[in-house]
Amino acid sequence: MKQIQAGVLNVAYRDLGPADGPAVVLLHGFPYDIRAYDAVAERITAAGCRCIVPYLRGYGGTHFIDANTPRSGEQAALGSDLLALLDALKISQAVLAGYDWGGRAACVVSALWPERVVGMVSCEPGYNIQDIAHATRPAAPQAEQRLWYQYYLHGARGYAGLEADRDAFCKLLWQLWSPTWAFTDEVFLASAQSFHTPDFVDMVTHSYRHRFGLVDGDAQYAAIEQRLAKQPVIAVPTVILAGACDGVTPVQDEQQALRRFSGPVRRSILEGVGHNVPQEAPEAFARAVLSLSGP
Repeated sequence: MKQIQAGVLNVAYRDLGPADGPAVVLLHGFPYDIRAYDAVAERITAAGCRCIVPYLRGYGGTHFIDANTPRSGEQAALGSDLLALLDALKISQAVLAGYDWGGRAACVVSALWPERVVGMVSCEPGYNIQDIAHATRPAAPQAEQRLWYQYYLHGARGYAGLEADRDAFCKLLWQLWSPTWAFTDEVFLASAQSFHTPDFVDMVTHSYRHRFGLVDGDAQYAAIEQRLAKQPVIAVPTVILAGACDGVTPVQDEQQALRRFSGPVRRSILEGVGHNVPQEAPEAFARAVLSLSGP
């Protein structure tokens, strides 16, 4: 494990594979951590790529440099963190691959700073930039039911519940979101260690409140949020992976899934796979990355 100062964070990350290989950044989601990519990284580095696998803000060994920095989980912050990490590591271009929050960070950088991106792998919904201005529009009842945890975290009761028992809350989400994945307690607990940081609960609750317009963001990211509010298209080469058994993000209509991509894009639906695509289907995820990295 390495550490590097990048923007407002001291980032903990793994740096695997040949230093001169094509760069790939693997970005985990909520509530997961870098272990989601163990098997993916093994395959990618064997093919000659350099693999950077960071803990996102609020997770594991990544921490804020200044105690006064707002613990924001907004999308602009995640994208800014990723850009700062590329700068700190002096990586001019990379394949960005992620799901959930990590996929959102990859989408933000791909949309706003495409010159830094060789290609992107993003899991369903593929285009993962939030349309906050329209976040209060109701969805179909089945979709609303899947988002119970977000509404729960909007209030003090949800904050207290997550603080009181992070492991039970996050394990329940693993089970609901990946109903076909028979993960063991050992596998879950290996990742759950990363949720026991001073910033995790603040980060998570802020994220789910900000995306609904319930709280302000960090002022330093306001300009980025304004750009994201325009729902910019993504032009970089993209592979979208959709788990057919995803319990929180069901497979979209193809036209809807691809409508904000203007560059080369292809989409694969993975049967028997849930939300945590890299850990459930590492071979498919690695193939998608290598199809873009060209080692």
